[in-house]
Amino acid sequence: MSEIWLEIWTTVRSEFADIPDVGEATRILLRLGMAVILGGLLGYERERSGKAAGLRTHMLVALGAAIFVLVPLQGGMQVGDISRVLQGVIAGIGFLGAGAIIKLSDEREIRGLTTSASIWMTAAIGVAAGMGREATALVSTLMALFVLAVLRRVEARISTPQEQSVITPGVKSKGNT
Repeated sequence: MSEIWLEIWTTVRSEFADIPDVGEATRILLRLGMAVILGGLLGYERERSGKAAGLRTHMLVALGAAIFVLVPLQGGMQVGDISRVLQGVIAGIGFLGAGAIIKLSDEREIRGLTTSASIWMTAAIGVAAGMGREATALVSTLMALFVLAVLRRVEARISTPQEQSVITPGVKSKGNT
């Protein structure tokens, strides 16, 4: 009977052998943690703005994108071959982003484009973090936050009086969701 338990234990240990040492565990936690935190920053901005895709969505998109590149790298896939994985991630995120876009009855009134773009950007940040490019992921997040938060205020100031009645804080505006 003890032989059975030994075999079970050996099998369980081998299934968790993708983290062979403390260094690899730290690397995985750092990359995935960065993806979640940075995705969360973009999600928080979207959540604060009252958008449909908020904190949790952006965190999950970044985490998923990071895992999609981290696991093949752990498995020994060459960075050049990761392009096929990236193509799949980008196409999948395109479908998710398309779900955030709503065309209303007015021909020119489309909502969700910015949220869709932020989901796409979050996936790119997750990919960067997952590939160990944390500095690139951080700089990209800061630039995206600048575009989402700061430029929204600039956009509101330079819009025409007719558009200003539509672009008000806390109220969804045409093309700016």
